[in-house]
Amino acid sequence: MASEVVNPITLSKKESLRKHSVYKRFRSKVFPPVIAFIVFITLWQFVLQLFNIPSYLLPKPIDIISAAFGNSASLIDSVLTTAIESVLGFLLSIIIGVSSAVLLASSRIIEKSIYPYAVILQTVPIVAIAPIIVIWFGAGINSIIVITFLISFFPMLSNTLIGLHSTDQNLKNLFYLYNANRWQLMWRLRIPGALPYIVGGLKVSCTLSVIGAIVGEYIAGIGGSQGGLGYAITSAAMRLETPYLFACGLSASLLGISFFLIINFISKRLLSSWHESEMKIEN
Repeated sequence: MASEVVNPITLSKKESLRKHSVYKRFRSKVFPPVIAFIVFITLWQFVLQLFNIPSYLLPKPIDIISAAFGNSASLIDSVLTTAIESVLGFLLSIIIGVSSAVLLASSRIIEKSIYPYAVILQTVPIVAIAPIIVIWFGAGINSIIVITFLISFFPMLSNTLIGLHSTDQNLKNLFYLYNANRWQLMWRLRIPGALPYIVGGLKVSCTLSVIGAIVGEYIAGIGGSQGGLGYAITSAAMRLETPYLFACGLSASLLGISFFLIINFISKRLLSSWHESEMKIEN
């Protein structure tokens, strides 16, 4: 049987169309927010210059950039400290949140007995229990990680629990037909089926972990070289260093965005091959 002859012109056209499609998607996603950002920053700069607003009230973008570069060493140390605290609290919320959800989903009695207390824990303001956390764990990174965990824990628990309860009943019946026990049903069907919900919880918790770390630094943090962005923000506010205050706030925002993009990248790798929420539609 003769092998098919591949036309190089056809291949070249297909490759050109593919590159054009990738560029078109990139342009539609990236260009609008970039243009909006440039317009916003330009207006911010020139409006403040026009009305001669002092930088201690509202700094211009160039003042914020200058403050960030002028304090780059301390700013980088603060960002790294907050990032470590956020990651540790986030990982703790993943481990305990998913494990707790699996335990609750395995028994309706356990879920009805324990889940209401998880809701109550979520509704209690963290500042109300923070002094107790500081007494138990001491001021510093231990208390900050606990506070970060408490803030980012509930989305992991609730999203995972919803996912575990959303398993297709027909698939459950199929497993029962093959005499699968409760744990086989959980590990081979319910947990894989709950992955999109778990990923949703990850996307929420990863950004909350940054907020939790900064809140923890306000309440239980320590200063000096071991202080994170929370301490840096407090210190800048007390000295009326508004440009550096903005630089710290923007650094915290960029840290949260970075966490979200990392989790989004991982979720695409986990779900793109089989789940419709991340599958690429080929034209």
